[in-house]
Amino acid sequence: MNIDHLEAFMYVVQLKSIHKAADALFLSQPTVTARIKTLERELNTELFTRHGRGLLLTEHGREFIPYAEQIIQTYKEGKKIMKERDEQEEVVIGANIITSQYFIPFSLPLWKQANPQLRFKFISAPNDVLIEKLLQKQVDIAFIKDTTNDGLQKQQLLDNSVKLVVYPNHPLQYEENITANRLAEEPMVFFECGAFDWNRIHKLFEVGKVEPRIEFQVDHLEVAKSIIKNRCAIGFLPYLCIKNELASGELIEINVAHLIQIKQHVFLTYANQEVTKWQLWGDIAQSVERFQTH
Repeated sequence: MNIDHLEAFMYVVQLKSIHKAADALFLSQPTVTARIKTLERELNTELFTRHGRGLLLTEHGREFIPYAEQIIQTYKEGKKIMKERDEQEEVVIGANIITSQYFIPFSLPLWKQANPQLRFKFISAPNDVLIEKLLQKQVDIAFIKDTTNDGLQKQQLLDNSVKLVVYPNHPLQYEENITANRLAEEPMVFFECGAFDWNRIHKLFEVGKVEPRIEFQVDHLEVAKSIIKNRCAIGFLPYLCIKNELASGELIEINVAHLIQIKQHVFLTYANQEVTKWQLWGDIAQSVERFQTH
């Protein structure tokens, strides 16, 4: 039984005319008539009788109406559910530039492995762009720095604090109670692209009334990191960028907590509370644990 035949039947019932039903369905009258005749053959009964130029329902036709309505309604509900399910199968994830570069490549394959039924769409953009996309429901979840937007909820996820790093066996590695004046003696690379407030680092030297030796100013983390690894300078870099190099010993963290502390985190941010019920939510937490110990 074809759902189109049932719909043609119900339109004729409601409009009491094959002509009007054809117009409503954007079909020709012969097509609507053929669908009714096919349905009557399948049911082995007449559904309409002609009365002058109009149509009258037969007794069997009236009896069939609630069944036709039920079948059509069930079909529409099923179609709606399938559409919603299809929409849910695509998850749109956003992340700021730093998180995109260092956390997402590690975690996204893990999320796909744990959720093969999902399609992942990933967007890398600055924090303010992702906030707007979250509010406009264009992104389901985003990994961004802290925000106080009333329309968003968040969960602290990754430590991305700024650390002073040097190459192995740099003299600062063996010194204690380092002063701003001492740091100012070293050539420094400044990474500057809005990842954190560089004014705080400038303030460190202003308080000491010294000028830092900024010999390189770059807008790409890997460039800044390479300059340090190549023993050309020291620098302040966010943790996600240098995590692997600190673990392998390619870079050394210098403790300057007595001078300055720049604590910052990546937050898992969302506008729709329903995302916290997804299986993916737990998989994200597990991927963070694996990333931190990787």
